[in-house]
Amino acid sequence: MPRALKGAARRQAKTRWFKAARGYRGSRGKTWRRVKEAVVRAGAFAYRDRRNRKRDFRRLWITRITAACRARGFNYSRLIAGLNAANIQLNRKMLSEIAIADPGTFDQIVDKAKSAIGQS
Repeated sequence: MPRALKGAARRQAKTRWFKAARGYRGSRGKTWRRVKEAVVRAGAFAYRDRRNRKRDFRRLWITRITAACRARGFNYSRLIAGLNAANIQLNRKMLSEIAIADPGTFDQIVDKAKSAIGQS
């Protein structure tokens, strides 16, 4: 009895893999074994980097806030401690946007943080 090769279902499955590998260079977009390897690996990198993107943006926001604080003779850790003491709930993304777009408001936030931790 001859062995079954899945027929049309196999071709449809391969077509999905090749569609996912469209645009890859060289044999990574043309050869069945290389396509499978490349698509699986790309998926693993995409999964990892979706998480790393959040980490990278948080680092960027903290760097911007730090620079804005230092320009005002203050530092980042004291600002965050002062905001917590003053019960001001602004996340780092919003703080960095305020520091860039509206320096006057950021000055007021820094002043409130300073007064909350008892520093003048």
